[in-house]
Amino acid sequence: MKTEIRLEGFTLTVNNVKRSVDFYTKKLGFECVMNAAPHFAMLRMGGSTIGLLAWTEAKKDGAVKTTAKQNRGIHVELTTDDLDGLYLKLKKKGVKFHTPPHDEPWERSATAFDPDGYAVEFAQGRRGKNKTKK
Repeated sequence: MKTEIRLEGFTLTVNNVKRSVDFYTKKLGFECVMNAAPHFAMLRMGGSTIGLLAWTEAKKDGAVKTTAKQNRGIHVELTTDDLDGLYLKLKKKGVKFHTPPHDEPWERSATAFDPDGYAVEFAQGRRGKNKTKK
């Protein structure tokens, strides 16, 4: 019997659940499907979820606080078919980008940081099937 594993989503530890919910819903368009702020919230986009767990809850299980700079190493990866258009739309909503749209050998991408410093990467195309503009 083959055991199947699927990635449902992941959870980020955050300083302020409400602030993070506002960023991901109002600026990026996620849907908040469970809001138990100030302790936890669950966001959905398509078939994937992001949990937002308050540090006060995470430390109960022994989590050690990280800095925004350390959080930069964790990427929330999102895709679009129109990176340049999305970039302009999100800038108008107040999203501050660390790197504007640019080409890499493996994809076209742009990166912003969420309120806790996690990198939010926007890439053109689907993961593993990205199309770059030449």
